Amino acid sequence: MTTLTATDARKSLFDLLRGANERHEIYHIRHRQGDAVLMSEAEYESLIETLGLLSSPGFGESFKQAQTEAQTGDTRSFDEVFGEPQ
Repeated sequence: MTTLTATDARKSLFDLLRGANERHEIYHIRHRQGDAVLMSEAEYESLIETLGLLSSPGFGESFKQAQTEAQTGDTRSFDEVFGEPQ
């Protein structure tokens, strides 16, 4: 994460927006009245979605179980899950 002053951020706003959107950079902008973070909307939406999932009851346990199953090869193919019934 790049840290810069509000004055510098103002001078290079369009470059910062390009960096956030094209290179997924995140900027910490310092100001005497409080700091802020600049990130792309896509990064922000992804962060909010992740927080929502992690706060869902039982998600952590389900995720750990899925990781264990994947690591041990206890999986099903795409066709087994979504294919035509036989």
